[in-house]
Amino acid sequence: MELILEQFLVYLIVALFVGLILWWYLRSQKLKTKRVDVKIQMAKEAGLHEPLSLHPVINPDMCIGSGACVVACPEKDILGMRGGKATLINASRCIGHGACFHACPVEAITLQIGTAKRGVDLPHVNHDFETNVPGMYIAGELGGMGLIKNSVEQGKQAVENMIRSGIEPAQDDQMDIIIIGAGPAGIAASLESKKNGLSSIILEQFTLGGTVYNFPRAKIVMTSPMVLPLYGKINKYEMTKEELLSLWQKVISQNDIRIKENTKVEAIHCSDEGFLVDTKAGITYKARRVLLAIGRRGTPRKLNVPGENLGKVAYRMLEPERLKNKKILVVGGGDSAIEAALAIKDHNEVHLSYRKDKFNRIKPKNADKIKEAIDDGKITILYNTNVTQIEPERVVIAQKDQENDIVLPNDLVYIFAGGELPTDFLKKAGIKITKRFGYTMMKH
Repeated sequence: MELILEQFLVYLIVALFVGLILWWYLRSQKLKTKRVDVKIQMAKEAGLHEPLSLHPVINPDMCIGSGACVVACPEKDILGMRGGKATLINASRCIGHGACFHACPVEAITLQIGTAKRGVDLPHVNHDFETNVPGMYIAGELGGMGLIKNSVEQGKQAVENMIRSGIEPAQDDQMDIIIIGAGPAGIAASLESKKNGLSSIILEQFTLGGTVYNFPRAKIVMTSPMVLPLYGKINKYEMTKEELLSLWQKVISQNDIRIKENTKVEAIHCSDEGFLVDTKAGITYKARRVLLAIGRRGTPRKLNVPGENLGKVAYRMLEPERLKNKKILVVGGGDSAIEAALAIKDHNEVHLSYRKDKFNRIKPKNADKIKEAIDDGKITILYNTNVTQIEPERVVIAQKDQENDIVLPNDLVYIFAGGELPTDFLKKAGIKITKRFGYTMMKH
């Protein structure tokens, strides 16, 4: 009898212990869900819940609630745990890093671009990065995959796939590969070409680095380590623009990579031997294969207002520290506009004009910094406004639902209105463009 009683007590203690653990687990899950629900509601109210670019899509039937994706995400409050499953919170702030995709232990995450409601124009590219035009490839941001690490990996893989498919020997006046764009994907592709004994040349309409070169000075441009052909692994989670450009310049110089800067490509034509690439300078280059490693932005989007052709108007800010005691207008509501305004706020009179009533697609760190700058009176935000005229010594800005315009004394105008997909250029090259809704870019 005593033995039975002892066993009963042991079972009771074990049951109570297991019950306590279960109660604690369920309570913690409930609290997590409650916190995430609050964050999702705040994101919806702020217009941050709908994804704007590449983003994770979680299959709840496969998700085991490990939380590995939440831990792996380099940004704050993009993902959270709700009801024991991973979910998107501030979806529009997702930068398409893809760390969650790789971290998921049960392959419950895919990476998609566009949603059921909002489509994105994308060129036709297969899993080998080849377009519908045989021999013409696309890597990096143009194909929908942004971020430096992703672009580097795609540039490398595109060349590997060219080699795997077979490249006929180039003739005397030909290159094996012409790479258009000296950004992350183009640089990686040129290094991979050199590594495999292929001749190549990079044609860049501006300067080495592409979009990265146009970032403000000292901007952090990396969020994870990556492998660069002929160099090896770069084991830094963060690098400034200058550090990364310097590293690229060093690797390119050491490996005698050919780059033609300030060379704008006008057209690409198919020929019997491969491709003819015409440049604005009137020079035509010949190659067996072509890799397009240009950004989605193409050329900067303009406001198309009177006075936009004045010399005081620019679409990039390279050396903000040189700007002092100026009356400056920054136009735009994305991270580029916010970062530019923040970079010049201490030594200039800065106004920022944005056509909407709030910022809804900027990184959390930028959101915190711009709020602090506004509170300190360092930056004046003009919501619901549009620039209507730029004059030598002033700017005219229209206010939504207001009869009176804002007229500001002005020395410089910086426009960050994004860029336009080079659709016409791609179509003339024979590449098909389709608006994709909820298109899967990466799946296990």
